[in-house]
Amino acid sequence: MHIEQAGLSGVAVFVPQPRRDNRGLFTRTFDAELFDAWLGVAGASASFIQDSPSRSRRGVVRGLHGRRGRGEAKLVRCAHGAVYDVLVDARPESPTFGRHEAFVLDDNDFRHLYVPPGLLHGFQALTETADVCYRIDRAHDPSDDVAVAYDDPDLAIDWPLPVTVVSDRDAAAGSWPQFVSRLR
Repeated sequence: MHIEQAGLSGVAVFVPQPRRDNRGLFTRTFDAELFDAWLGVAGASASFIQDSPSRSRRGVVRGLHGRRGRGEAKLVRCAHGAVYDVLVDARPESPTFGRHEAFVLDDNDFRHLYVPPGLLHGFQALTETADVCYRIDRAHDPSDDVAVAYDDPDLAIDWPLPVTVVSDRDAAAGSWPQFVSRLR
């Protein structure tokens, strides 16, 4: 496994190296020692306290979601199928504030993302079904949830498929300018 720096500040792409043979494959999807070395904080990997999966049908968009307060760090990977994963830098002090970056995560190469606190996250399922796994560093508190519209014109995210389903919450999410005004 090796780690690549993404375009957004503090975001990493973990690239496993699956070993394939006539039985199938075996790969490592997390390595605490590598993660801690990349982050530069011994024991940082132990701060992950929750694993959660989601399953989505082709065309579904989930997001763009984040947390207020101290935010949350997470590792995100697609265990089955493929997703178009999008991160938006919502940290006003960041050199990449307001930018977004997209990644394809799938069950072929098992790449996964380290998403530092302060980013918004969303994805679109590209396959008939897609299972996304999250490893999160804090317990869920719905009162800290924030969301920005997945189709916000200021962000101009180019989702690869027609959007088939979004949750009521995501359909009612505010705009990027509204979100930014609440940060000040």
